Amino acid sequence: MNWKARLLALDGLMPSIGDDGRLVWGTLADAAEDAELVFLGLDYSESESGKACFAAVPPKGDASPRMANPQLWSLMSTLQPSDLAAYGGARSIVDWHARHRFCAQCGGPTEIAKGGWQRNCTACGASHFPRTDPVTIMLVEYDGKLMLGRGLGWPEGAFSALAGFVEPGESIEEGVVREVLEESGVKVRDVSYVASQPWPFPSQLMIGCHAYADDDALTIDETEMAEINWYTQEEVKASLAGDGPFRAPPPHAIAHHLMHWWIHR
Repeated sequence: MNWKARLLALDGLMPSIGDDGRLVWGTLADAAEDAELVFLGLDYSESESGKACFAAVPPKGDASPRMANPQLWSLMSTLQPSDLAAYGGARSIVDWHARHRFCAQCGGPTEIAKGGWQRNCTACGASHFPRTDPVTIMLVEYDGKLMLGRGLGWPEGAFSALAGFVEPGESIEEGVVREVLEESGVKVRDVSYVASQPWPFPSQLMIGCHAYADDDALTIDETEMAEINWYTQEEVKASLAGDGPFRAPPPHAIAHHLMHWWIHR
């Protein structure tokens, strides 16, 4: 029944793109004989009728910084939303498998289970599950201006919303307050939720928020940030259109949508 199943074509963790600009799908016959296959789900799109979709676990995962692969960022910007979602989910799960072939409890080898949504240790029997790390990404506003920053190692002129991992024991609101204070020295209040986005670098949930600052005096953490500036609504709007004082995040990033939300709310 292999003809009813599809295998996502990957080069390591890179997507394969066809002449039509869509993800390339093959059949299970394309998988290596000893490949670990992850069940991604059933495709009930207009052109399909419940075909099972799989992806093969690559030999190794990706521990490089998310900005280290400009080719991948360029490819992602060309994908349709449905393909971007499919690739993002597949990348996250197969990367997790590639980096968790050994048990964190005893060091023994693990094997794939439950269609790829679990790994079991063959030595101590411990079960391991894919993780998603919560990350707050926040628009900070003061007197009609927006705080945006450029991280260390980012291209010149590229600015985005500040972001950081939610630490154990923190609420989302507390994570926003702490991260903004650490990176910019600015105290914020009235934190509200806007939107979220899964982010496969390697497997995060970006939690988009908005907050107000009590002042605009900056004390930049130079171990994390190269620059932080305040921008007017007109400057943000012009940058999103490609003709402003900074390079805006790409359209597939939640920061891009948060900026549009801020302008049009």
